[in-house]
Amino acid sequence: MKKNNNNLRLVAARVIDAVTEGYSLADCLPPQLAKLKETRDRAFVQALCYGVCRFYTRLDIILSHLLSKPMNEKDSDVHALLLVGLYQLMDMNTAPHAAVSETVDAVEGLNKAWARGFINAVLRQYQREREPLTEHIESDIEAKHAHPRWWINAIRDAWPEQWEAVLAANNEHPPFSLRVNQQQIGVDDYLEKLTNSELAAHRIPHTQHGIILEKPVSVEVLPKFAAGQVTVQDGAAQLAAELMQLQPNLRVLDACAAPGGKLTHLLEVEPTLDVTAVEKDKGRLSLIHDNLRRATQEAKCIAADASDLSAWWDNKPFDRILLDAPCSASGVVRRHPDIKLLRYPTDIASLANEQFTILSALWETLTPGGLLVYATCSIFPEENTEVVKKFLAATAGAAEEKITAKWGVACEVGRQILPGMEEMDGFYFACLRKS
Repeated sequence: MKKNNNNLRLVAARVIDAVTEGYSLADCLPPQLAKLKETRDRAFVQALCYGVCRFYTRLDIILSHLLSKPMNEKDSDVHALLLVGLYQLMDMNTAPHAAVSETVDAVEGLNKAWARGFINAVLRQYQREREPLTEHIESDIEAKHAHPRWWINAIRDAWPEQWEAVLAANNEHPPFSLRVNQQQIGVDDYLEKLTNSELAAHRIPHTQHGIILEKPVSVEVLPKFAAGQVTVQDGAAQLAAELMQLQPNLRVLDACAAPGGKLTHLLEVEPTLDVTAVEKDKGRLSLIHDNLRRATQEAKCIAADASDLSAWWDNKPFDRILLDAPCSASGVVRRHPDIKLLRYPTDIASLANEQFTILSALWETLTPGGLLVYATCSIFPEENTEVVKKFLAATAGAAEEKITAKWGVACEVGRQILPGMEEMDGFYFACLRKS
C-alpha cells in the first residue's frame, strides 16, 4: 500500500512536469489515470495535478524562497515533486508527516538518490517557516492571486472593477453544470429524478435548461445520462444555442465544433436542423461523434480548417452559423487551470488574427438575412469586442444585432460573462446579421 501511495505522488509529479513542458492536462493526465485501478487513487492524482496547476505560481514563489539557488532544468521532475509536496502541506488535508515522508519516498522512481534528502529538507523547512511564508503570499501579488503577472495586468486593464473577483473565481473549483435534454424530459422532472437519487441540484439562472449539482459525481451516477437525458455543459456555453434564433429546417454551420456540446444542444432545440460541423483537429472529431451517438442525433461532420472554404464548403449558404472561435480560454481557467501555465502574452494577438481570419471567411458562407453568433470562452477584449469591431468596420452588409439579456456585462459590441457570474464560466457572445 505504501509503495502505491508513493507512486501516486510520482505519477502526479510526472504529469506536472509534462505540463511545464507545454502539454495540457487534457493530453497527459488521462493516460496516467487509466493505469490506476482504484477510483480513489485516480481521484487523488487528479486532485494533486489540478491543485498544483491551479496554484502553481504561488507554490513556485514559495519554493523559490526555500531554495538557496534555482534548480537545474534537468531536474524539472524533482522540482515538480517538490510542488506536489508543498501543495499537500499548504492546501490538502493530507497529514503533514505523510505528505513529507511519502513524497520523499516517491524519489525512488526518479533514479536520483540525492533528491531524497533534498526534498525532505525543503519540505521540512517549509513546515518550520510556514507562518512568515504565508505572510509573504499576501505581499506578493502573483503569489496572492496565483496567476502570472501578465495575466493579472491583462485582467486588471480589461476589467478594472472586477479583476480581483475574476482572479478569485479562476482559483475556485468549478460547479458541476448540466444541460437537460428538452426533447426527452423537462427540467423540473429531471430535478425530481435527481432528488429521488439523493442528488441535490438547482437551476442555473438565465438558462432554459441548465442545472447545477451541489456536489460533483461520476456521470454514471446521473439518471439516464447514457440515454442522453442530460449533458455536462457550463451554463454560459448553453447560451450559444439560445442566441441562434433557431427555426425548423434551417441549414446551420457549427464551426470549430469539438467536443460537440453546443452542437448537440442546437439539435435538442430544433431537431429538424440540417447541421454541418467543422473541426480542424481530426483527433477531436471522435468526441463529436461520441456526443452525437449518445444523443441519437445526426450531423455532417468534417475535419477541416473552417477558414479554408475550398477544403469543405459545398457553396450552399447557411442560414445560421455558430463560430465558437479558437481562443486563449481565459474564461475557463477554473476548469482548466493548466491554461495559466500554457499561455503566453504573445498568444493573444496571434489568436485575435486567427479569429478575424475565420470570421471573415465564414461570413461568405452565410445567406443574406442570416445570423452568425461569434463566441469565445475568453475574457480578453482583444479576442472579443476588438475582433468584432474590426470585422464590422471592414465588412459591408455586416451589422451587430444587440443582445438583450440579464446575464453578463454589455460591451461596446456584444456581451461578456465573467468567471463566476451566476455560477457560469467566462464567455463572450456577439450576434451579427447579414443584410
